[in-house]
Amino acid sequence: MLIKTLLYTGVRVAELVKIRIDDVDLDACRIRITQGKGGKDRTVPFPAHFKEVLALHISAARDKGAAFLFESSWKKPYSTRSVRAMLARYAAKAGLQHNMPPHRLRHFLFTWLKSQGIDDALIQPYSGHASRTSLEIYSKIALGPAQETYDGVIDQFPE
Repeated sequence: MLIKTLLYTGVRVAELVKIRIDDVDLDACRIRITQGKGGKDRTVPFPAHFKEVLALHISAARDKGAAFLFESSWKKPYSTRSVRAMLARYAAKAGLQHNMPPHRLRHFLFTWLKSQGIDDALIQPYSGHASRTSLEIYSKIALGPAQETYDGVIDQFPE
């Protein structure tokens, strides 16, 4: 659940651990990020197909008296360190040769959005970047698929 939330929303791990259950709007498929990087608030979307499983998680968390979306058994939000350790354990269990830092999931989402042709102006408010120029890294990362697309159509270019 935690990994899918990171992957679908692109939130930073420090933002993830501060998400309260009340910050999740299941009807609108959005999560309010309060005091994100730079002290800024924003809202991030999540896919509609994730709503049902997220609602089940929230219901179970509320039954346990949780206030945060992801809490330890001591009724405290996970620390960023514990999230990183959790991802490292899952990466090792999955047989990955390298660690899976949470920020890599964020990069994956925004790179994928760029490769789908989503404009920086639409990605920037969700990403929490201060400016569109900060999103240039995702354009550079997405060049591999862009090259394949280019190679597939360039022969049709008029001479």
